Amino acid sequence: MAEKKLLLGDEAIALGAIHAGISGVYAYPGTPSTEITEFIQNNPLAKERKLHSTWCTNEKTAMEAALGMSYAGKRALVCMKHVGMNVAADAFVNSAITGVNGGLVVLAADDPSMHSSQNEQDSRFYGKFAMIPMLEPSSQQEAYDMMDYAYTLSEKLKLPVLMRVVTRLAHSRAGVEVADIREENQLNPDHERAHWVLLPGNARKQYLDLVKKQEKLEEVSSKSPYNYLEGLNPEYDYEFGVIACGIGYNYVKEADTDSCHIPVLKVSQYPLPAEEIRTMADRCGYVLVVEDGQPFVEEQVKAILSSDYEVKGRLTETLPRTGELTPDNVGEAIGWGIKRPFGKSQVVMPRPPALCQGCGHRDVYDALNKVAAEYPDARIFGDIGCYTLGALPPFRAIDSCVDMGASITMAKGASDALVPRRTTGQNVPNHFDKQAYLSTVTLFERTTTTISVDNTGKDLSTVFAPYHVNHNFIRPSIFGLYLIQRASGFFLKQFKTAICHKLLDVFDTRQIIFRCVKFLPFLNIMTVVTYCNSLHNQIFLNFEMGGKPF
Repeated sequence: MAEKKLLLGDEAIALGAIHAGISGVYAYPGTPSTEITEFIQNNPLAKERKLHSTWCTNEKTAMEAALGMSYAGKRALVCMKHVGMNVAADAFVNSAITGVNGGLVVLAADDPSMHSSQNEQDSRFYGKFAMIPMLEPSSQQEAYDMMDYAYTLSEKLKLPVLMRVVTRLAHSRAGVEVADIREENQLNPDHERAHWVLLPGNARKQYLDLVKKQEKLEEVSSKSPYNYLEGLNPEYDYEFGVIACGIGYNYVKEADTDSCHIPVLKVSQYPLPAEEIRTMADRCGYVLVVEDGQPFVEEQVKAILSSDYEVKGRLTETLPRTGELTPDNVGEAIGWGIKRPFGKSQVVMPRPPALCQGCGHRDVYDALNKVAAEYPDARIFGDIGCYTLGALPPFRAIDSCVDMGASITMAKGASDALVPRRTTGQNVPNHFDKQAYLSTVTLFERTTTTISVDNTGKDLSTVFAPYHVNHNFIRPSIFGLYLIQRASGFFLKQFKTAICHKLLDVFDTRQIIFRCVKFLPFLNIMTVVTYCNSLHNQIFLNFEMGGKPF
């Protein structure tokens, strides 16, 4: 009897990847994908096999590292949340042109309803854009089973495979039957150099080969065990039929009743099975597309079918245009009665997220607010991280939060527009902020910008891992500041840099305020680096002054 485990969707993906014989996972943390890499890091079999498990500088470097492992003939997994696909896009799209050697799966975890994200973008558009096969599991069991299938498919087609999941699948648990465990691939580097050197002459040929593969991808999708049409009697006519994608299939089946049967086309592999869509539509009055995310399938179904067929979904607002699917809104769209035994409480007030009690970010924001109060037109540009919550009461300490690294460059642009004094806060100095910092200090003009690098211990252990400092929280911070100091000193000849690594208690608001107020009026660029964790509560202050050491 097969062993059964109770797993999160993320854990099912991770275990499936280990059992499929991966040799490495490369990732950048972001909800709802983080638990995949964490599970692999702590899994006994992964430890026994000494699988490579790396938190990378950003999603692009993760994608490139995984592609390198694939080049060597090994199977690799790269994980990120949906907005990380924007960062990885350069390497991701070109990986479809180079093709793969060992199997390569790109896991993108989307976040409909933006539970912890700044947009609802749908990663399936990236898969279509790159012209590669995509998988979208409807359950935790499928998430596990699909990993072995995905790697086999990747090596058969010589293409990366994009697997897309959503928050509700990633963060819910179900019983999962595990299968046999596969050994890792043997080392077998690709000797076909032309595949990997994308000179225009090579790239044109590779791209033509990719285009020719599209017919094969459609054929494989139509025969996929994860795409099938159920409940259709070719002799009957139906009021409507349902195309249920990914977790949407679960919601359709949850709302199903014995008194009302309709044909359902389950879609968990792309490209879409066009012939099955036409077969179902011919016997139905209209087609309802149930998909979590943007109307990716709905738009394509309208293109596959003629204008004689009616297609409903998010675009027609039969389902909500924004936000995630739920069993309730899917049931209402289908027209089946939904029982609601419980209503919303009229007593319990909404409770938005807040910074944890005792978090050092609280004291830093207190300090920033008190310093900013000395400058009536001050603007504080924030960055992605839990401290984005500093925008909420009682702090109201930041004026923007757009994307990774935008704090520094937005502050520079605001400085160019003569906003009098700026302070920026960032989370991960190696994600894109080194480039932003260089962009700021290499413009050979006076920039009145303060850069506050506000980190947690976890972020530092993640971000500075490429420097092989073994999670020592003091040395990597000094080293990171050293890189920034050298960059600014090298590019600005008139920038005689003075640097002060002053260890302060992160909760010593008075000292933070004193140092900021003392030096702020005289600085071209002032960098304030703060972080805290359970072992070290301290602050690094790095002042880069206009030729006046102190």
